[in-house]
Amino acid sequence: MKNKIELIGHYGNDLTIACSAWTSTSRELTEDKLSRVDKLINMLWKEGHHSVFEKGMVHFLVDTDIASHIHLLKHRIASINAESARYKELQEDKYYIPADWPAEWQNKLAHYVETGNVLYHECLSVLTPELGRKRAKESARFFKTYNSQIQADIQFNMRSFANFLKLRNSEHAQTEIREVAAEMLRLVTEIEGEPFKHTLAAWKV
Repeated sequence: MKNKIELIGHYGNDLTIACSAWTSTSRELTEDKLSRVDKLINMLWKEGHHSVFEKGMVHFLVDTDIASHIHLLKHRIASINAESARYKELQEDKYYIPADWPAEWQNKLAHYVETGNVLYHECLSVLTPELGRKRAKESARFFKTYNSQIQADIQFNMRSFANFLKLRNSEHAQTEIREVAAEMLRLVTEIEGEPFKHTLAAWKV
């Protein structure tokens, strides 16, 4: 019942970003240049030269409640493909229950969602002969609740990832999306070899 986040890949590193910036002068790498990658990246971010950060990428697979998925979709510069109840019948009936709710209300929500899931499959079955499979699928999903979980494939460039973290890894963000953002940041921070060490340090996250 928890949201799940998996880092499935990344592209580039601090040096990739630095080399993009050095394209305007010379990309030839010297010992001196390599020794000041951290200072360059910090300056670039601080001074607002953010386009070069688009050369680094992080790629996630997530299972989140629909409410959090909507928060993700609002970041239009992220690349997102998600499981769709319009194209297939959702068989797993995954859902999220807030951990900070009293047990009584967790149980009430679980019962409500499970009732909706039963009606979803029943509605799809009954409406298919009348409306056709396509219309039945896209309309039966109205029984799915905001805490129903779907899987999404999400890719950020490092510029858009910074924007996402600023807005969603914040005390002002909804708990669920804040937890997603915090876990994404943890996973990127712990990539073997710390490829984005200086980038993350420049963001002060």
